Amino acid sequence: MVVAWLSYAGALPFVATALAVRVDPAQASLWAFALLAYGAVIVSFVGALHWGIAMTASGSDKGFAQRLPVLYAWSVVPSVLAFVAHYSLDRPLATAMNLPSWYLPLRLRLTLVACLSLLSLSLPLQTAATPGVPVPPSEAAWM
Repeated sequence: MVVAWLSYAGALPFVATALAVRVDPAQASLWAFALLAYGAVIVSFVGALHWGIAMTASGSDKGFAQRLPVLYAWSVVPSVLAFVAHYSLDRPLATAMNLPSWYLPLRLRLTLVACLSLLSLSLPLQTAATPGVPVPPSEAAWM
């Protein structure tokens, strides 16, 4: 029951900032930014929940390995899409705001590094386990 109350309390900033956008038009852009920033934080949190589930699931769960792609998709893919979306929004913004010529190439490189790093998690992991020492089932699922 406590978890439910805390979860609903976490929804209050969504409602409060969405209402503030309408009630306080003079500060609407500030409230909208707060709403979007809070949404990004919560999406990250939800993605982390999926990774937490993946890391603590028992290796004896036969269906777990089949669910790994879904857990990955719901935790990493939104982050990659967000980086790509932000970069694509930065392109017209850089032109409109007459930002320095180095800005977009820098953003592109950083976006590529972030996305490729996140996507690298889809590659199989290699273990440096000591020969003869069994890998715990919870770790074996990731290898």
